[in-house]
Amino acid sequence: MKCGLEIHVQLETDSKLFCDCRTNYQDAPANTNICFVCLNQPGAKPYPPNEDAVNGAIKIALMLGCKIAENETYFMRKHYDYPDLSSGYQRTSIPIGYEGNLNGIRIREVHLEEDPGQYKPDLGVVDFNRSGISLIEIVTEPDMTSPEEARTFLRELIRVLEYSGSARGEGTMRADVNISLEGGKRAEIKNINSIKGAYKALKYEIVRQKNLIRRGVEIKQETRAFLESQMITVPMRLKEEADDYRYIPDPDLPPMVAEDEQIEGIKENMPEPPHIKSERFIEEYGIAEEYSKVITSELALADAFEEVAKKIDPSFAALWMRDELKRVLNYNKIGFAESGITNANIVELLKLIQDKKVTPKAAKKIIEKMPKNLNSPVKIAEELGLIGVSDKESVLKAVKQAIDENPQAVTDYHEGKKGAMNFLIGQVMRLTRGKADPGETAKFLSEALR
Repeated sequence: MKCGLEIHVQLETDSKLFCDCRTNYQDAPANTNICFVCLNQPGAKPYPPNEDAVNGAIKIALMLGCKIAENETYFMRKHYDYPDLSSGYQRTSIPIGYEGNLNGIRIREVHLEEDPGQYKPDLGVVDFNRSGISLIEIVTEPDMTSPEEARTFLRELIRVLEYSGSARGEGTMRADVNISLEGGKRAEIKNINSIKGAYKALKYEIVRQKNLIRRGVEIKQETRAFLESQMITVPMRLKEEADDYRYIPDPDLPPMVAEDEQIEGIKENMPEPPHIKSERFIEEYGIAEEYSKVITSELALADAFEEVAKKIDPSFAALWMRDELKRVLNYNKIGFAESGITNANIVELLKLIQDKKVTPKAAKKIIEKMPKNLNSPVKIAEELGLIGVSDKESVLKAVKQAIDENPQAVTDYHEGKKGAMNFLIGQVMRLTRGKADPGETAKFLSEALR
């Protein structure tokens, strides 16, 4: 299998690409964020391209390791007839960035274009609020060889886009998936709007094309649609080539040149790309790749780790931030930036554990209370009665009580059932309200059960 992707994602701008209309198209009543320009009415001329959109496209191209076009770039008119395109053409730039790379997948080009409106065939209506919103299109080479590899690439790409702060992320993503098998022609699956959808479409296409090849049926070069409700693809039309779109330079828009000073200014202010940051964390802090990838999944979380690692052993900080902090954030369905948890809060919690003022089990209870909580970890621990670690005498007393109250577990332990020890440790932790050290508890239980 060979697979290449064309990914369209909206850029984060207040106004559209060629006019001053607002971009909150999802919140506004239908056909209200419009003007003569974004409706392409006769005599209406486009404004110069939105500066934030141009800079955002350059930033994303740089973060994907692309070279920036040194010569003039300009917009073309890409002609096709569809109800959501009032002009009969879409303005799309020639490449702004080219020859990039993301984790071994080559990026052919990055360019700007305008979004069309939203056509609803079932109702026969078009909402033009979206028409003219800035889009970036990222085109890869056909370097992916499995649906899993394509899914991984898209996840990594979304991380880059989120880090950039210039794109609206997966919620506005539409991907065209190009796939071919050995012995067959290329099929393009249009307008898939999720990573899961791209993965499912590829899985379906592999089976469909293999079956055709096995039966000796020729695979046509065609464009197909993905029906997400059924997880299948269906034919739309024979595949267009570039000539079919009748590209011409747009006479209403002047060419653009990215000046060296402009590019250097963007480089200085853009964040370190997540895939590069992850590699640096592994090398600089000596943490495992699986920890590094999770911690760099969100820019705010990655920045927090670097600050925490100045005061806490990086490996210990990575363990807690990857496992427990991320667990709590996922449970609450929030990112670190939204959680209200500060770097100082994390340092304070980890010091409580290191200084043996709370047990790891107690710390897990504390961290669960930290999101959107104005109290410090120490204050939360005091409110929950978790400060302090049980002394040896208290733990031994709890061990005896757990053994006395659970004779069946004791029998199971002597019969070699592994779960019995874990159960008894849990009982001791319950009796000590999580203040016993699990390692010492296991040791005391083993001795008592001989």
